[in-house]
Amino acid sequence: MDNTQYLDIFIEESREHLQQLNQNILELEKDQNNMEIVNEMFRAAHTLKGMSGTMGFNTVMELTHSMENALDEIRNGKAQVTTDIIDLLFKGVDLLEALIEDIEETGEEGQRDNIEEILNQFKGGGAALKSKQASEQKSNETSELILDQYQQSILKTGMDQGLNSYWIKVELQETCVLKSARAYLIFQTLEKFGEIIKTNPSTEDIEEEKFDYSFDVVFLSSWNKQKLQQELEKISEIESIEIKQLSEQTLENLSKQDTSPEQKTSKPDTPTNDVKKKAEARTRRSAGSIRVDIEKLDSLMNLVSELIIVKNRIERMASYQNDTDMMDSLEYLTRITTELHDAVTQVRMVPIEMVFNRFPRVVRDLARETGKKVELNIVGAETEVDRTIVDEIGDPLIHLLRNAVDHGLETPEDRIKANKSETGKVDLISYHDGNNVVIEIGDDGRGIDIEKIGRKAVEKGLVEENELNSLDDKEIINFMFHPGFSTAQEISNISGRGVGLDVVKTKVESLGGVIEVDTKKGAGTRFIIRLPLTLSIIQALLVKVGQEIYAIPLSSIQEIIDISANDIQYVAQQELIPYRGKLIPLIHLHQVLEVEENNEIQKESHITAVIVKKGDKLSALSIGGLEGQQEIVIKSLGKYLSDIKIIAGATILGDGSVALILDINHLV
Repeated sequence: MDNTQYLDIFIEESREHLQQLNQNILELEKDQNNMEIVNEMFRAAHTLKGMSGTMGFNTVMELTHSMENALDEIRNGKAQVTTDIIDLLFKGVDLLEALIEDIEETGEEGQRDNIEEILNQFKGGGAALKSKQASEQKSNETSELILDQYQQSILKTGMDQGLNSYWIKVELQETCVLKSARAYLIFQTLEKFGEIIKTNPSTEDIEEEKFDYSFDVVFLSSWNKQKLQQELEKISEIESIEIKQLSEQTLENLSKQDTSPEQKTSKPDTPTNDVKKKAEARTRRSAGSIRVDIEKLDSLMNLVSELIIVKNRIERMASYQNDTDMMDSLEYLTRITTELHDAVTQVRMVPIEMVFNRFPRVVRDLARETGKKVELNIVGAETEVDRTIVDEIGDPLIHLLRNAVDHGLETPEDRIKANKSETGKVDLISYHDGNNVVIEIGDDGRGIDIEKIGRKAVEKGLVEENELNSLDDKEIINFMFHPGFSTAQEISNISGRGVGLDVVKTKVESLGGVIEVDTKKGAGTRFIIRLPLTLSIIQALLVKVGQEIYAIPLSSIQEIIDISANDIQYVAQQELIPYRGKLIPLIHLHQVLEVEENNEIQKESHITAVIVKKGDKLSALSIGGLEGQQEIVIKSLGKYLSDIKIIAGATILGDGSVALILDINHLV
């Protein structure tokens, strides 16, 4: 029987059941005697077994059957929930997710070397885990280099910026006595010329000399291969150095290799981290819901967009005729199109818990890797956002969570010394604020050392030392988002390479959002992300600059004011105007956009200015005139004009002309 027509449904429902299993395992780890959770897991595994058997995916069926048997023994009192069992269940779910990914990509189950091992562990009730520690050292010495999606994204971002990615294999001489010290010299040399992305074994194992005489380094640098070779060969007691430049194809191949737990980490009993990137969180379907292909919703939104463009054109035509009946009909049409747009937008809206659901597991694994105690507090998971944002915001949030756990929170010992609870808290909060959705990631850790950032910025040549004192705290903190900026003393497999925050800012701004930082030394740090609710149709203010019409998103506008030319002040050649008790910069749009200003406007003693905001920062944009408020459809400029940062896109006006949409994030 051909079941290919049901493949998409199978994949979607399988992901939902796997997400449910992930959440249930986390709950079971906290409450090991809760049999209701075990029953829920048993039902999910049983359902997944039946689905996979019907579709003919025997490996998935066999694995879920083994998990089902293990869970049945627990609920019948024949086995107890232990740390080993929890880890084994996580490994089983990770393997199932990998198999489902293979099915989605190829239509068939992939071959995984660790399938038999995990099946045997389930059959043995987890006893096989005990042999893992004995083989861990050997595994570390012989494993292949594996890159997760997080590390891939860092390398790809660097390669897009013109940097080179290298896989460096170092073999020390067998006569080398202090292997860790020699490795430290190699790392120190590399850090002068770039960023270390990954080491194998881990940096912790290398420091403790838990490796033979060879190790691997994935490295990002502007230097060429020959220069690196020359610098590394200056270090003594090195038998050989092999440097291989990585391409995008090579990165993909490295990510597709077997990622069994023994190969990924040297720490015993640590489950795989694939779930951090692979788990696509799904909400449970209610009885009254149906599945709709996202492409169909996109097509419907495009049709609504075209309808709004036509409506705007009819409005313009009717304004010239001064026809009362037509204007009444247009008012009704406007109301209908607005309601239709709101309805379609609501259909595209999904709870942000589709992203948030994967993070408890992420934080759990990070806490175990770092040896810290972490409590994750999620608030506002029911907040709804556009599906496009949900698909794109996951990776930036993972970057910030990693930083919060690795850099933000102190070790339990340090927290006790600072009169804090040994368990650090990480907050993940989401809520609506006007036409924006706000996501906050905060911690109660050590906070950001602003002075340290300032010194690092001077060291990297981002600012002169004499200029540093004139900058406020927020301006200094913004240096953290500069490519390659990092204050970490040590580079770990989690963070500290200076690429993550740059990736976060780039992604947030590409979604039309902004990111802010609020920190207090010793009390913690909070990253605040503001994103638009929708990325296709917005309310905008149309302004005239010279002979051209431009659109400014209404969500970025604070106020429209008239200012006298005599009120303009000059500080360090920067024009400033007084606004509500403080001075804010004045930006002349005709200068920025290189548009010739009307002579009439040049002679006026008063200037019309639009006060816009980017986070907490306010600026005034001088314009030639106001053209009114209008609902506009955002059209992309295409890839050939993507480098024009101050333009977010374009829209078609009622007369058929094109108006460019200003990107306030890059303009101010």
